Amino acid sequence: MKIMILNGPNINMLGTREPEIYGSLTLDDIIHDLTEYAKTLGVELVTFQSNVEGEIVTAIQKAKNDCAGIVINPAAYTHTSVAIRDAIAAVGLPCVEVHLSNIHNREEFRKNSLTAPVCIGQIAGFGANSYKLGLKGLFDFIKSA
Repeated sequence: MKIMILNGPNINMLGTREPEIYGSLTLDDIIHDLTEYAKTLGVELVTFQSNVEGEIVTAIQKAKNDCAGIVINPAAYTHTSVAIRDAIAAVGLPCVEVHLSNIHNREEFRKNSLTAPVCIGQIAGFGANSYKLGLKGLFDFIKSA
């Protein structure tokens, strides 16, 4: 089983970007740990990060061909991207939205997710562990379907 791990804008800056909010791990650190965890589930990860909305839409569309589901951290696009929301809905793959910080305990604009309503669930506020929780939830959902 392949699952896409998809990251939006500024996630490539983890480790140096506001570590008091996002932690000190880099995206590479998170992906490395997540890949090791995925092996215990028998899952192969396909990873992608972009700061460009259209590239994220294209990655979601391509995932339809060879992935069983998507774990996505849309980052700032969570609150603004109808295009990413529509791509998730269009491909019909189960998707879990994850966030390092608790978006519901931050600025008012961050509390609204355009993408969550087309996802099977949302994990927020557990730092890098949000990805593991999201992957496990998605894996269990796919296995039970």
